[in-house]
Amino acid sequence: MVSLWMALSAAVVAAAVAALVLWPLRAGGQRRPFVIAMLALGLAGGALYVLVGTPDAAERTAASDEPATLEDGVQALEQALAKDPQRADGWALLGRSQLALGKLAEATAAFDRAVQLAPDDPGVLVEAAQARAQAAPGKQFDDQALQWLRHANALAPESERAGWLIGIALRQRGQDAEAAAAWEALLPRLEPGAARALREQIAIARGNAGLPPMTETSAPAAAGNHALTVQVRFAPGTTPDPAMADATVFVIARAPDGPPMPIAVQKHPASQLPLRVTLGDGDSPMPTGTLSQVQEVEVIARLSRSGQANRQPEDVETAPVRVRLPHAGPVSLVFERP
Repeated sequence: MVSLWMALSAAVVAAAVAALVLWPLRAGGQRRPFVIAMLALGLAGGALYVLVGTPDAAERTAASDEPATLEDGVQALEQALAKDPQRADGWALLGRSQLALGKLAEATAAFDRAVQLAPDDPGVLVEAAQARAQAAPGKQFDDQALQWLRHANALAPESERAGWLIGIALRQRGQDAEAAAAWEALLPRLEPGAARALREQIAIARGNAGLPPMTETSAPAAAGNHALTVQVRFAPGTTPDPAMADATVFVIARAPDGPPMPIAVQKHPASQLPLRVTLGDGDSPMPTGTLSQVQEVEVIARLSRSGQANRQPEDVETAPVRVRLPHAGPVSLVFERP
């Protein structure tokens, strides 16, 4: 574990120094030059010019003017943020850099500011929650950190990182059954190796909660009268597009005529079609909106080449099916075209 953290810290330091030097180029709205510079330029002779944006700086030598250490880069970034304090990405970058330096209080403060400026950015919310826990006694996720994680999970239900950390936070509170349910909801989205590792943690949590072991075939959190079984398949005679062989199938239950945010969702490889799944409360990205709390849902399946939960132009969807809960028997969803 120590060597892993050392490796991660080294990677963060290397990336942060380069990003610290080049960040104000992006801050000027020039995203493409920023990306190109990150990939190709490194710490070049014109670094201070990029950092401060003054013509005289370009005439100085790289050896005397570019940040030599992460501490120098942090100081330069703090100066840039003093001039442009509304940059959420800048405060997040400062938080990462302070973490790399081991300055936990400063990192937490920087991420707090980033969350204030970008309260609906899932990545910022997760990083801020992690920084807050790292700085806390016993590395505990407090109520604020857990709230950020839940909000991140609601905004990006496909985020495996947020779901994993929610489970950790719940276990820290002694809520082992809830932690197991949160982790079980992640299983369909994970690669086999990661799923096996997570099952070990689920087994520990279920054991602590006095729950029976989860079987390999049991569906995540499918218990309860509002569990919904869904069958997904291609229409007879339909030949799947070979280009979709590595695609992802999302099985989604959402509020009829409501927002696109799912009430329950599972993710599976398209290679598993035809597919039969059971949606339950554990598949909800929002603890305040679960299948057991609603009387009616609209169910669809989406075939996504990109693997992204948000709908893309090239995605294929089944016709939606509206059902009242509890619902007896499986809901049939059919892809009419590959």
